[in-house]
Amino acid sequence: MLSQFTADGDKLTLAQLSDFPKDVYPVGRLDADSEGLLILTNDKELNHRLLNPKFKHSRAYLVQIEGSVTDEAIVKLCSGVSITVEGKTYQTLPAKATILTIDPILPVRNPPIRFRKNKPTSWIEFTLYEGKNRQVRKMTASIGFPTLRLVRKSIEGINIGDMQPGEVIALQKENIYHLLFDNKNLK
Repeated sequence: MLSQFTADGDKLTLAQLSDFPKDVYPVGRLDADSEGLLILTNDKELNHRLLNPKFKHSRAYLVQIEGSVTDEAIVKLCSGVSITVEGKTYQTLPAKATILTIDPILPVRNPPIRFRKNKPTSWIEFTLYEGKNRQVRKMTASIGFPTLRLVRKSIEGINIGDMQPGEVIALQKENIYHLLFDNKNLK
């Protein structure tokens, strides 16, 4: 599903999930190959606080990568790596990355990721504090481990939990602001 409301060919969009008010829009995006948590809102202040880089907030992902990830690769991700953003070299901010020893339990992906019988895969949990276009994919590729599956599991204190693809949960403004912004400097 595309993280937009307007039709684009025969791909599903957010419009098929529910009858949202016309002024609701996604905060941030997930590309067509990514899955997971997406916040939809008509609150302009919330949108501003989540998209403006000065309000750094965490975004955690479960990332399946091609190959057997090494501790050295994880250290590189945590230190920040060079990627290309809009045709220019960009040094990413330090991040958090850990190797998962047990594969996460996730809904089956449709379409499935590519599978190579002779190539192992690894899972990492990866937390960023900035949001460049396709950043996770670019970062894992830069250390030699291309991303196969990418699932956003949380944004600050909002966690996907046991939600299923296409499920929508309404949160009250007070609750979402508490989960996202309590104990953060917002000035």
